[in-house]
Amino acid sequence: MFPRLFQIGSFSLPTYGALVAVAFLTALWLTSRFAKERGVSSEKVVNLGVYCALVGMLGAKVLMIALDSEYRLHPAQIFTRETLQSAGIFYGGFIAALAFAFFYMRSQQLPVLSTADLFAPGVALGHGIGRLGCFAAGCCWGKPTTLPWAVTFTDKDNTTGVPLGIPLHPTQLYEALAEGIICLILVWRLKRGHQEGSVIGLYLLLYGLVRFAVEFLREHDGSNPLGGPFVLEQWISLAVAVGGAYLLSRGGERAVPASA
Repeated sequence: MFPRLFQIGSFSLPTYGALVAVAFLTALWLTSRFAKERGVSSEKVVNLGVYCALVGMLGAKVLMIALDSEYRLHPAQIFTRETLQSAGIFYGGFIAALAFAFFYMRSQQLPVLSTADLFAPGVALGHGIGRLGCFAAGCCWGKPTTLPWAVTFTDKDNTTGVPLGIPLHPTQLYEALAEGIICLILVWRLKRGHQEGSVIGLYLLLYGLVRFAVEFLREHDGSNPLGGPFVLEQWISLAVAVGGAYLLSRGGERAVPASA
């Protein structure tokens, strides 16, 4: 656990916040580069990325608050510093950002599926970098394990609630590695000839399957409003994967040629 990059007096720079900023800027740079290659307005794409980030942060916190029973018992905690600094639940932000992006692209006359394809590699890479921030902060931890690559958190000043002194699955690193590989696959797919919507479809399919598998190794608080054998994140992962498979098999009406 490495929660702070540095501290000067009472000021400290949290590692998680710094890596999230790097993740956002890297994802936006990569998407803007692909937009220029495809002749899409990079200004509109950058604006969309900024708006989606803001909507995504709000959506992630809303889902976190909705599912955490502590907030229902103590609603005043919603307005605390800990809630403000928490990352929230990724899927809440992802779904909110997708919904906003759809209406924004329609209003700006951007081709929905083709523009979503441009964002897919950057989203994967940015999310992977963000998971490194989770690892540094000690959140989203895994279940206890005796595997040789298990990690043990020891920082007594942590505020995430991660168990200290217990070897755990480094689920944050599992997901970061998977997202890096997915990003490479998506870049390869994007630069080849493809049907519009197939790149974002491939991302949704691959990430949905990865997240579904990783959740078996994650420690959960037992919040599962849908019931059944899986936690909520796994049900959402299955829905995301099915949606991705549908886009991948259906594709759009327009074929996108390979880039130079």
